[in-house]
Amino acid sequence: MSSVEECIEGATKQFLEKGYKLEQIKAIGITNQRETTICWDTNTGEPLYNAVVWPDTRTTSLVRELKGRDGSDKLQKLCGLPLSTYPSSVKLLWLCRNVDAVKRAYDECRLSFGTVDTWLIYKLNGGKDANIHVTDSTNASRTMFMNIHTLEYDDTLLDFFQLNQKHVTLPQIVSSSDTGSFGKIASGVLEGIPITGCLGDQSAALVGQCAFEKGEAKNTYGTGCFLLYNVGEEPVISKNGLLATVGYHFGDKPIYALEGSIAVAGSGVKFLVNNLGFISQSSEVEALAKTVPDNGGVVFVTAFSGLFAPYWIDDAKGTLFGITSHTQRGHIARATLEATCYQTQAILEAMKQDSKTALQTLAVDGGMSDSDLCMQTQADIIGIPVERLAMRETTALGAAIAAGLAAGMWKGTAELHGWRGRRRGKDVFRPEIGDAERERMCKRWKKAVDMSKGWVASEEGKADTANGTETGEDGETGSVENSGQGPETQEILQSAAA
Repeated sequence: MSSVEECIEGATKQFLEKGYKLEQIKAIGITNQRETTICWDTNTGEPLYNAVVWPDTRTTSLVRELKGRDGSDKLQKLCGLPLSTYPSSVKLLWLCRNVDAVKRAYDECRLSFGTVDTWLIYKLNGGKDANIHVTDSTNASRTMFMNIHTLEYDDTLLDFFQLNQKHVTLPQIVSSSDTGSFGKIASGVLEGIPITGCLGDQSAALVGQCAFEKGEAKNTYGTGCFLLYNVGEEPVISKNGLLATVGYHFGDKPIYALEGSIAVAGSGVKFLVNNLGFISQSSEVEALAKTVPDNGGVVFVTAFSGLFAPYWIDDAKGTLFGITSHTQRGHIARATLEATCYQTQAILEAMKQDSKTALQTLAVDGGMSDSDLCMQTQADIIGIPVERLAMRETTALGAAIAAGLAAGMWKGTAELHGWRGRRRGKDVFRPEIGDAERERMCKRWKKAVDMSKGWVASEEGKADTANGTETGEDGETGSVENSGQGPETQEILQSAAA
């Protein structure tokens, strides 16, 4: 929470230094990591363990076990998500099995569960004294506990994970834009300001891109990469490896999205910085990649946490193919950027099959979208133009829009839909290669993906401990998502004043 409080103080200070007044801040919007799981003691308000972050794969063997349970094949039709290491459900189950403090709290009916939004709202309201324990439907749709059709917790889902609601307190599910449910800031420079918006980070980026019409989409290139496609007022349960999720929920009816989630995007670049020492900071990757004219035959399947959509291969490991005595650091840098672009192409193909409609352009944001080389490569691989706005803090903007709608700044999304087209500054990257070359490149990537499978199974006994957590700067075990909005953000909270 300290970094969140510093963020609020710093942002408010800059706001005032620009000549604005505190009373002009009408509401606060929050956006956050979605699947990251936090448990705390209902009686004391104290956390019981470190947050288990969205790409953590200590749950790998648990997921294999759950896939063998009766009814596992029916879950996705109810909640929109396949069983994998990704959702909050398996993280909570892992905590109950492996952390004594969490298990005791569950047995004694004093366990509170939430994702990052729930924890932040709880703490910003003063903790156990106010006891504001809520989430919005975009975040709840990532738990596997909420029925995607009813937007309510589902007994069939909870029974599958063998969770008794008398033993664990789940947050109340509300809409993403709400005048009273999220409470208000309890202390600090913004004391008394209401919190009226809450969106999971990728939903916030969809809103920030003003993708309010069915058939519009955005792709956020952060630590991971997340492509959301607006499918309208009815969820589409994917048959091609995608997720059904709540895109946003303003008013009575939610708007749904198909989502393709890539575990490793910007974190692949960080791997070149921290693990291989190729460059000193992520922003240098493009210059390194440009030291060579192409990838030199190198393909990098960046399956550090297995492969997410549309593959869902839990037993894949990061694998470099095509290395020769002539391979240079620049070739590997290019292959790292290309890995995200190829996975995006696979997601777009799956979305085309599920929706029966192909995208005509792809709107992008997030840290990796700053790279002209990466975006040109993306356009070449997907075969459609890539559109990058000058204003790329779309996640924060989406949180502000959610808060502003509840605060009465706009009557509805119709007033906002034209924003994207009217905003200043837009770069468009158009494909520069032909279909035959594109097909050859994608075929090679698919071959590399097939060859990356099966590595975890050969190390069954080590899977839970050796497969996916990182040690942060504070020495705590975990891994941290950067939603793509800003350079090295370690708390995925964007507080936006509406």
